[in-house]
Amino acid sequence: MSTYVATKGQGLRVSIVITGLSTGGAEMMLLKLLERIDRSRFSLRVFSLTTLGEIGPRIQALGIPVEAMGMNRHAPSPLAVAALARRLRETKTDLVHTWMYHADLLGSVAARLAGVRTIAWCIHNTNLDRDKSKRATRLVARLNATVSRWLPTGILCCADAARDVHVRRGYSGDKMEVIPNGFDLSRFRPDSEARHAVRNELNLAVDTPLVGIVGRHDPQKNHAGFLAAAGLLLRSRPGVHFVLVGTGIDAGNGELVAAAHRAGVFDVCHWLGQRDDIPRLMASLDVLASSSFSEAFPNVLGEAMACGIPCAVTDVGDSATIVGDTGRIVRSGDMPALAVAFDELLALDPEQRAAIGGRARLRVEEHFEIGQVVRRYEDYYERLAQAARPRHDYE
Repeated sequence: MSTYVATKGQGLRVSIVITGLSTGGAEMMLLKLLERIDRSRFSLRVFSLTTLGEIGPRIQALGIPVEAMGMNRHAPSPLAVAALARRLRETKTDLVHTWMYHADLLGSVAARLAGVRTIAWCIHNTNLDRDKSKRATRLVARLNATVSRWLPTGILCCADAARDVHVRRGYSGDKMEVIPNGFDLSRFRPDSEARHAVRNELNLAVDTPLVGIVGRHDPQKNHAGFLAAAGLLLRSRPGVHFVLVGTGIDAGNGELVAAAHRAGVFDVCHWLGQRDDIPRLMASLDVLASSSFSEAFPNVLGEAMACGIPCAVTDVGDSATIVGDTGRIVRSGDMPALAVAFDELLALDPEQRAAIGGRARLRVEEHFEIGQVVRRYEDYYERLAQAARPRHDYE
């Protein structure tokens, strides 16, 4: 494949426009991409429509400029869009890559105002149902579907399920490609010491079975359903404990504490909240759960699998594709089946557990290793740039 070469020897100037930089799956994937992309080929800049959040400073630490446009999430500002257009023009951006619905729309408008020829969207969602997504989000997604035929040059989805959902909702299918999220196998890896250390931290015996769920408090994650499944499991396995990790997942969350009491599991739940030692916590588990009503490409599954931990998941988004035959998959909302899946995985003997964990890590290595994924992004950017520029600019 031929390679795009920008004028005057400068790398392709790529501006990322994202709705915000708070901690989330899409934001973390962006960080992993920026940590590894070839900086000799790409000159990078990030614009957050809202604030720097938690991820902005981490991107700045890589030496990549990050600018927050200060837009109110509930009242998009034409002045902020105009300011973004001015900055894109001043930085001589070659390609704008927008992340998430609001950025797809507003970032693309700014790019067009700035005269940018190449615009890529990035979709990290699969559920636009009325009861599981905000009205404003649904409206923006509907508008994006209408303009998708002429506004973006290309559309990236993080999951096959995300592509299929959006094509059904009117997005331009011939512009869509799928690049999955990727995982750092050197950071997420099996760690026998973590099993002992985390149980010691929780004042548990080393042989205590641990089932964990990792994810921020969000109705789509269905933590209440996880706790209901936990209650069913506890009846047959009274020694099991449950680890809950994520923003808003702590003993101060009255909604979840009440759900734990209803399920009869409060005394065996460990509310860890937001943590910065996720690889260690993942590697300590016996089973990683995903009870979600909706996902696109849930990062926690690949992270757990890279640690050699089997997953029990609901069949939403690309969860089943990620897990394959290395865990258990149940229908969305079927918490009795999820409890059975937990029990089946906990019933494995050490040799069986090691075998399924090894297959899980190998699956991540073969399909979702971060280096491979970043190379696909690099190739995608160059292909879009080649297609959009006059031939004399890159020969």
